[in-house]
Amino acid sequence: MGSRETEPWLLENGTVRRLTRESRNGHGHSRTAHNLSSTSLRKKSDISVISRVPFPFLRNFLGNLQEVILGTKLSIIFLAVPIAVAAHYFRLPRAWIFLLSLLGLIPLAERVSFLTEQISFYTGATVGGLLNATCGNATELIIAIFALIQQKVDIVKYSLLGSILSNLLLVLGSSLLFGGIANLSRDQKFDRKQSDVNISLLLLSLLCNIIPLLYKHYGVARADVITGTLNVSRAACIIMLLAYFAYLAFQLWTHSHIFEEEVNDESDESPVIGLWSGILWLAGMTAVIALLSEYLVDTIEEASNSWGMPLSFTSIILLPIVGNAAEHAGAIIFALKNKLDITLGVALGSATQIAVFVVPLSVIVAWIIGVNMDLDFSLLQTGSLSLSILVTAFTLQDGTSHYLKGVVLLLFYIVIGATFFITHLPTEDMDSNMGVDLNSV
Repeated sequence: MGSRETEPWLLENGTVRRLTRESRNGHGHSRTAHNLSSTSLRKKSDISVISRVPFPFLRNFLGNLQEVILGTKLSIIFLAVPIAVAAHYFRLPRAWIFLLSLLGLIPLAERVSFLTEQISFYTGATVGGLLNATCGNATELIIAIFALIQQKVDIVKYSLLGSILSNLLLVLGSSLLFGGIANLSRDQKFDRKQSDVNISLLLLSLLCNIIPLLYKHYGVARADVITGTLNVSRAACIIMLLAYFAYLAFQLWTHSHIFEEEVNDESDESPVIGLWSGILWLAGMTAVIALLSEYLVDTIEEASNSWGMPLSFTSIILLPIVGNAAEHAGAIIFALKNKLDITLGVALGSATQIAVFVVPLSVIVAWIIGVNMDLDFSLLQTGSLSLSILVTAFTLQDGTSHYLKGVVLLLFYIVIGATFFITHLPTEDMDSNMGVDLNSV
């Protein structure tokens, strides 16, 4: 019997149990790009000392604590979480609360991916895939919900747009640049099937964002414009959600082989925590993300003012860069290893999920709670999104990559970032001035 079948793992009853491939029914034999990206930041834990603890409950708790909190290379950043909470209660400068909360979200987002993968070992590929699809961008969705509750629609639009731009230009550009430099002696190739699907969905989301903008300039009366833009946006969001559900069926059932990545090191395929432990830890992590997200929304405007930055720049550029740093690092690591399929799955998959799921869901949630949010992202923002999707599509059209493609994408991102840095977008003032009119619709 090989080491693969004799490796012990700690489960929630506090005992050591050997988990074989047969007992797992093949669950976890392949992973999505998001799971593999997160795996690159994990570190193996030695449970030999913990397994000697005589009390089962304590042994289980210490084992889970070591795997969940200390089982990542980002564990030191967890210190930002209690410091952010303390800074909030002691009323320290709000810019510090914003920065500490933003840092605290980095390991939390990576751990959510880890926990969803652990749960998928027990639930199977389908339920695990649905869970990963739901929690893959939980941070962005929770931030959007808290901002909507406070009727800060502009922050929702900025942060979601920034996440899409960051994945398409910064993450993908950095990955292609460093991957190309690290693999100068050989061509970097990838399977276009996955990227073609994601680009198609991104173009659909772009169409749904452009139509409300065109409607606003149609030339009808102002009251009709507000009502019409809202109605068009909500209808478009329903269409995008239907497209996302079709995408899930395509990804999880009919064409799952396109999105799954085989793992060469099979010893990494076993769960390290139990099912109910994973569910409880996931609920706890989500609660902490919600708390830090509330801090972020409360302090982002004061932080922008104290740093002398436009709110649009902080939300579109700074927030996505720091908040998704763990996922970004994983994508770059796999590009260095010449595994571009995983890199593209992370960058394009995240951008697609935000564009056709988080954005329309935010509009629907706003509709439910009585906040009027539409898909009119203003001319500058929509133009930036349009050009970003198009340049990404052209970059990936031939199924090969080199470092110059990465340079172009990064320069694209720098130009867009500089534009938002020097420009105070009209929507920053329009949203506050139009609040009464919107709420009366």
